[in-house]
Amino acid sequence: MQLSKDFSLKQYHTFHIDVSAKYFAAFQSLHELQHILELPEIKNEPLLILGGGSNLLFTKNFNGLVLKNEMDGMGTVHEDERHVYVKAGAGVNWHRFVLHCIHRNLAGIENLSLIPGNVGASPMQNIGAYGAEIKDVFHSLEAYHLYEKKTCTFTSNDCEFGYRESVFKRKYKNQFVILNVTFALNKVPHYNISYGAIEEELKKMKVRQLSIKAISDAVINIRTSRLPDPNVIGNAGSFFKNPQVSNSKLEALRTGFPDIPSFKADDAQVKIPAGWLIEQCGWRGFRRGDAGCYDKQALVLVNYGNATGHDILRLSDNIFESVFRKFDIKLEREVNVI
Repeated sequence: MQLSKDFSLKQYHTFHIDVSAKYFAAFQSLHELQHILELPEIKNEPLLILGGGSNLLFTKNFNGLVLKNEMDGMGTVHEDERHVYVKAGAGVNWHRFVLHCIHRNLAGIENLSLIPGNVGASPMQNIGAYGAEIKDVFHSLEAYHLYEKKTCTFTSNDCEFGYRESVFKRKYKNQFVILNVTFALNKVPHYNISYGAIEEELKKMKVRQLSIKAISDAVINIRTSRLPDPNVIGNAGSFFKNPQVSNSKLEALRTGFPDIPSFKADDAQVKIPAGWLIEQCGWRGFRRGDAGCYDKQALVLVNYGNATGHDILRLSDNIFESVFRKFDIKLEREVNVI
């Protein structure tokens, strides 16, 4: 553990914006975390916990302490007739964890393959893709309360999961550090291939016998063909959430836009793909300086090299305004702006 000053964060978040932190340190255990938090140099400094940095947009230097969570380790903690309960450190790379589970033939997260970021962010964001969400397999997590200085256990109900939401994003924002997460993975898979292009990709792959490995491979193929690699082009994946509207609102929209796609959210609401809305407003492939809207997926805003956080943020504001004018729908950012 080493406390660094004026530390560049460019390689520690996937937008690769050139910003720095007043102080920076990494921790690999609860003891190290507690030790850092007691250092006199960082007393009363603003704090930011950093995982994989895949859901952040920095618009300025961080005038405080950035703590990188590097808590590692994966292992089975319990097993019953239907599930194997696997615990992973919050600092474990998410895709590495997915592959670990697939190798052990444990099902439930294969549709979430290749999502960037670390395990600790998965319940915080209730990450999801291709018809699956973390809440479907979540069992519990342990988190350290920064002010009460104690470790707490959270169940699924405690997390109050919503669409890309949990208590850690609002109610308990900046109060806890997630240490580890335990998932209840299925011994017998329940295949989910109806969402998006998975079924089509499986046919293209000539898969004759369905498996969680085949589904994972299909998802990886789809994501790599449509989404930019953040190591090559800076991005944070989906910049906006898919907006939810009432059934009556959808019917009204269809009078002007008969081809508008949608999928059921609940009995009263539907989700409309944000990428479709953005593309209809002409943004796909747009570029202003080094800030742009990816040419293969309008939902992804990108840094082609030297864009600032304000460049990306201004572009997102322009997109928000145009979608609202055209469709009377307010987009909501999925990315956290700092």
